[in-house]
Amino acid sequence: MSNSIGQRLEQYTIKCPNEVLLVSIEHDGQPDQVAIFKGFSSSLMNPTSFDPDTPILPDSAIVQSVDRLKSPYNPNNPRFVEQGLSWGEFQRLLDAVGV
Repeated sequence: MSNSIGQRLEQYTIKCPNEVLLVSIEHDGQPDQVAIFKGFSSSLMNPTSFDPDTPILPDSAIVQSVDRLKSPYNPNNPRFVEQGLSWGEFQRLLDAVGV
């Protein structure tokens, strides 16, 4: 059984701890942006559950783009590694690091 989208993205940030991911998604017709860092996800537009077992990125979410940033993340001065990656492009990175 394969890992969910959210689990794969969180695993990526564990393997690449110097990066923060900003993931733009659509879920149930609503936009959201999720920050992922060192294995933890947090919605930047909606409330985030205190329960770490509650997925922030449901498998039914449509990933619109993924931005890779250098950590630490400063929203006033973001340092992009890559910006606007499609889900297909980012999946190649996931495969490259083995998640």
